[in-house]
Amino acid sequence: VQLVESGGGLVQAGGSLRLACAASGRTFSSLVVGWFRQTPGKEREFTATITWNDGSTYYADSVKGRFSISRDNAKNTVYLQMNSLKPEDTAVYYCAAMLSDCSGYGCSQIPYDYWGQGTQVTVSP
Repeated sequence: VQLVESGGGLVQAGGSLRLACAASGRTFSSLVVGWFRQTPGKEREFTATITWNDGSTYYADSVKGRFSISRDNAKNTVYLQMNSLKPEDTAVYYCAAMLSDCSGYGCSQIPYDYWGQGTQVTVSP
């Protein structure tokens, strides 16, 4: 499975961005897909996840109510809509996918099998 992220960039605080994660090599139909983020010197942080079979979602508390993860079956793509962005949201955002089944909090704890290269998101004050 190859994952390619896009949509990162520079935005002012309060603004919005939409990230996309496109998959090739395998459809998302049996995968859980998640978004993570990482800043220099810090561990990678779970952000959001979506299951492909029923589309259930789970979010980190830090982004709940501001970020929304969704999928497009026809395009084999998962999106992360980010609203009300804050400077502390600045990070490299990674898309990841796994073959294991999970739900809710568990999806933030199980190791993911496939990772994209990441896309930079910078939020200015």
